[in-house]
Amino acid sequence: MPRPLCATIHLDSMQHNLARARACAPEAKVWAVVKANAYGHGLERGMKGFAQADGLALIETENALRLRELGWIKPILLLEGIFDASDVPLLAEHNINSTVHCVEQIKLLEYTQLYRPIDVHLKMNTGMNRLGFKPDEYAAAYKRLRAIPGIRNITLMTHFANADELEHPRLSVAEQVERFVGGAQGLEGERSLSNSGGVLHQAVLQAELQNDWVRPGIMLYGGTPGGRTAQDFGLRPTMTLTSEIIAIQNLVAGDTVGYGSRFEAPGPMQVGVVACGYADGYPRHAPHGTPVIVDGVRTSVVGRVSMDMMTVDLTPIRNARVGSQVTLWGDGLPIDEVASMSGTIGYELMCALAPRVRVREGRLGTHG
Repeated sequence: MPRPLCATIHLDSMQHNLARARACAPEAKVWAVVKANAYGHGLERGMKGFAQADGLALIETENALRLRELGWIKPILLLEGIFDASDVPLLAEHNINSTVHCVEQIKLLEYTQLYRPIDVHLKMNTGMNRLGFKPDEYAAAYKRLRAIPGIRNITLMTHFANADELEHPRLSVAEQVERFVGGAQGLEGERSLSNSGGVLHQAVLQAELQNDWVRPGIMLYGGTPGGRTAQDFGLRPTMTLTSEIIAIQNLVAGDTVGYGSRFEAPGPMQVGVVACGYADGYPRHAPHGTPVIVDGVRTSVVGRVSMDMMTVDLTPIRNARVGSQVTLWGDGLPIDEVASMSGTIGYELMCALAPRVRVREGRLGTHG
């Protein structure tokens, strides 16, 4: 029998969350973001779960090609663009859109003859200061792209730094939109501005955003970029991580648990050992009190998470036994809550799921 740890991917939840994104931005086309192996869910499952998207967006050129091999015929967008001259022919051959965010990428396109026209997304740096041309450089970059015979459509693009917090004191969405509008003035092309935060706040920002394309990522997987909870936005978890109790220890007052003996039993208690550790992707720094669910009852982590195991308080669980079912995140326990307790974000937990963890597909509520 395999180890009882299993991640269940809920394709029905992925479909539901994509529908929520469309409902938030009904006039826009949707790039479903499937970078980082579809946020740890698996590229093929991402393709199936987001089959109704208008396109798929990711980082890795090799995975863009893999999507074509898997049968995806709709648009694909490389969010960081190309990395080498050898990538340019692949854009034309496989009908892949490329982001263009620097002069070096423009040069690669200028120096390579394209036998078939391609579409690009020209990125503007409106304050996040990762990728893109500054607003006062943007028109010149656009002009150079427009002069390349093989360039067909140019989509105007930026990325929000703080879309989860609309009135951020240092850089608001409104300020970034203002910079974008100024830098793109007079330039023709569709517009792509909103990530998950922008999509979820689309109703508030409707007059400002004018998205032709949106690029939801974390919201499609049942998480939020911050602020309100996923449930508040009507999103459903797409990954449920479950395991079982594999041993039970009966403690008396003063007994300690785990490496470093960080947790000391305040009195008689039962502790359950769960088959899951940081080598599986569970956060090593999850503190005492991080929530878990055992046999449908909410309890918490005690002691330090180790490589292959973790320990949980069984005091609230009647008739706990070896084989009791444990939910570590997902159905009934938001991944963002576990992440927050551990000083990280749900994105990281999803993406950190280890290759040794069994993965299967199942509808929400049927992970078993």
